[in-house]
Amino acid sequence: MKILIVEDDRDTAELIRSWLESNGNIAEVAENGADGSFMARSFDYDAVILDYSLPKKDGLAVCREIRAAHRTSPILFLSITGDTDTKVAALEAGADDYMTKPFALKELNARLQAIARRPAVAVKKTVLTVHDLTLDTERHTALRGDTRLRMTRKEFGVLEYLMRHSGTVISRALLMEHVWTAESNPFSNTVEAHVRNLRKKLNAGAKPDLILNLPGRGYIIDSPENLAKQY
Repeated sequence: MKILIVEDDRDTAELIRSWLESNGNIAEVAENGADGSFMARSFDYDAVILDYSLPKKDGLAVCREIRAAHRTSPILFLSITGDTDTKVAALEAGADDYMTKPFALKELNARLQAIARRPAVAVKKTVLTVHDLTLDTERHTALRGDTRLRMTRKEFGVLEYLMRHSGTVISRALLMEHVWTAESNPFSNTVEAHVRNLRKKLNAGAKPDLILNLPGRGYIIDSPENLAKQY
């Protein structure tokens, strides 16, 4: 998952970010409410972790702005306050869950997984298939036929995004937005390099290509038969 952390305490934000990334997620951090609101409304995230008390704009205001912009990313509030009125205010503003500080990282991860699966947010498949390629996003495994593929987190993220949009041309910019963080250099050749390495792994053993590079347009993943018909 790609997750936005809106937290002004740098130690807490770094702790959460490190934990999420160690579990195969992509995490970005906003240190104040104004930046958090802008990022959550401008980019797609699978979940938002939102602190209640923030500089420049508080968590309730941020939550309301995200929902007013028709963004449906699940929102998990964090707060040192655990009273009923505060929790109710957060939920009424559009939050999906609420945790009090201090918290266990394992519980945080479990709650994120739970709210991301809720039908109201839109259920995402956890097992994706294209031709003889299978990707399990919960177990973080990939199989081409009976062969297990070894890949980096970024390669896995690229493959997951392409497979979720199989049959559709995905631009380089979209891959940058969904798989890399905002701090990544948009002018580097990192996307091209990752896709190139990914294709080598998928095609090992002279297997037919499933990812096609369309110069000036982007990348598409589909069965060899469909690729041959269309391109």
